Amino acid sequence: MGLPRLLAGIDPSGAPTRHSDHERIHGPMPRHAPADLIGIVERSGLRGRGGADFPTARKLGAVAQARDRHRAVVVNGSETEPASDKDRLLLSRLPHLVLDGAVLAADVVGAREVIVKVAERMAGATQALEGAVAVRDDPVSVQLVGAPGGYVTGEESAVIHYLNGGQPKPTFVPPRPYQRGYRRRPTFISNAETLAQLALIARHGDRWFRELGTDADPGSALVTISGAVAAPGVYELAFGTPMGELLAAAGGATEPLRALLVGGYFGTWVEASQALGLRLAREDLRSVGCSLGSGVLIALGESSCGLHESARVIDYLARESAGQCGPCVHGLRAIADLVGELADGVAHPREAEHVRRWTAEIRGRGACHHPDGAARFVESALSVFADELVSHQQRGCVGRPPSLPVGNGAATAAGGWR
Repeated sequence: MGLPRLLAGIDPSGAPTRHSDHERIHGPMPRHAPADLIGIVERSGLRGRGGADFPTARKLGAVAQARDRHRAVVVNGSETEPASDKDRLLLSRLPHLVLDGAVLAADVVGAREVIVKVAERMAGATQALEGAVAVRDDPVSVQLVGAPGGYVTGEESAVIHYLNGGQPKPTFVPPRPYQRGYRRRPTFISNAETLAQLALIARHGDRWFRELGTDADPGSALVTISGAVAAPGVYELAFGTPMGELLAAAGGATEPLRALLVGGYFGTWVEASQALGLRLAREDLRSVGCSLGSGVLIALGESSCGLHESARVIDYLARESAGQCGPCVHGLRAIADLVGELADGVAHPREAEHVRRWTAEIRGRGACHHPDGAARFVESALSVFADELVSHQQRGCVGRPPSLPVGNGAATAAGGWR
């Protein structure tokens, strides 16, 4: 299948790939006229891997065509999704591939400065990036900036606001970063995986990129697979891969599955029997109301309680509100409290209708998409685990205590990569 691509040459010892080894594996940095590289990226079909799924070439073009000629590139290395570990893996183990993509993006948009924003908890990534920057001779300035964690701090407007001296909280848009971002300059901001993919496309071309995947979803993606699987970790898989093969790549399920959470905590629960008939493809995922999002797949075994796991996550998301918008602050808290009561069997199952009404009311009513993602997650939980609403009230919960990661812990801290 032509894999691995992104993960080619990763050091099994856990050490960052050295610059000499990086160039031996991937070759030297290519040179393209900016318009030519935008055309290559456009023909490749590369889309953002941070969750928004926006065409990368269109984003590059918007900054390159900005009137203000003082521009910037920002690498968003926040990875605030607790269940994801892919960007941390790239930044800590393959920093030169990400930096190549950032420098190429800077050349395309005419930027003289690259800012790499990394969560303070990612000490290993920061050390790897510092070492990588020190041995490179890039034509642009590369600056590393540590930042506090928190679920909403990785939203692109929050990243820009923090880099400009503000709190790491989302701001109302427009203007968007490509219009006015870092130091009020037109800014190309992208996550680590997207930039790593850009570095490979610049070297090998759009046709090479499309040798994997499908016509609509070309290339490969990094997916963090965890939960009831034998070998949780970060895996590189081609788009179009059947969901069962994704689980097989992670060693297979360790018990019969109840459901899969696709896309992380802004994602969607899908019944296991339905999910296993899907492919890693936008068309398939959209048919059941979900998307790959931040590249997360969590397998929920039958011994786990989907309601309590969901209550734990929505309580976390409520606590992670930026505290700026009433519908998010008060609405998410009310939703989380009632979902917790439903999970504990305290509330009557019919009160789930209150939750559904509240989730509809908070959608689209924040400075960012935090309430929208949380609402999508909760609605899917009430649908997939509807039978547990009644059983919990009548007989209580018989599942294991909830274990999905919340806070700064990575879902695959003990896992690997493939």
